[in-house]
Amino acid sequence: MNNAFCCSVSLRRKKEDVMNKFRLSLLILFILIADQGLKIYIKTNFQLHESVSVFENWFQLYFVENPGMAYGWKFGGNLGKMTLTIFRIGAVIFGTWYLAKILREKYKSGFIICAGMIYAGALGNLIDSCFYGMVFDKGMVFNDVIGDYIGYSGLAMFSSEGYASFLHGNVVDMLYFPIIQGNFPNWLPIWGGEEFEFFRPIFNIADASITTGILIILVFQKRLLPHHKKGEAHPTIETNAKVDDASQVS
Repeated sequence: MNNAFCCSVSLRRKKEDVMNKFRLSLLILFILIADQGLKIYIKTNFQLHESVSVFENWFQLYFVENPGMAYGWKFGGNLGKMTLTIFRIGAVIFGTWYLAKILREKYKSGFIICAGMIYAGALGNLIDSCFYGMVFDKGMVFNDVIGDYIGYSGLAMFSSEGYASFLHGNVVDMLYFPIIQGNFPNWLPIWGGEEFEFFRPIFNIADASITTGILIILVFQKRLLPHHKKGEAHPTIETNAKVDDASQVS
């Protein structure tokens, strides 16, 4: 009877493990398809810096290319670009290992979903950095003379002759929310009289996925992260028997 119960529990948990992996894979795939689909549409149908109002003036699709990090941060020209892309590759490799780890250790579903969102976002931007320079004929390129990236005119198209080599592609950004626009008061030190805008950075679905996953973990970490107090009884995987520090010593 006990063996039958253990077998039933084991089968149920294996089924739960399979479903968790399936749901996580589906989430990552959905984010990647949405992210890459919108990026390709914008890249091939918008000219650089072209914008379209989606909802009045506070939500726009505004096409920019980002050779750097999330929300337009960049550094170091071509060398910095390659370094950043290699860092992204390392982050995705680590993320793959970490997702397998938290699935194996049966972390809470909410934490797994958040980790999956962060992973999918990192992978989405990595695809741009690695391959967009090779598959599109136009893109921003770094000019050594002026020490900055220069734009281009016209619509980009898929091409076997890309605008950059492997690891040197630019990330496509388009989500722009200029919700509040105005000027700082003149009496304000440093920024007095200057233009103010919230939210200024232009980003993409991958950036939003990463940010959302991180914020949810930070806000709800006590609920999402496992906490095992010393001396607290917890069930074993196979028999569901209670085990605590005292019983292990005895």
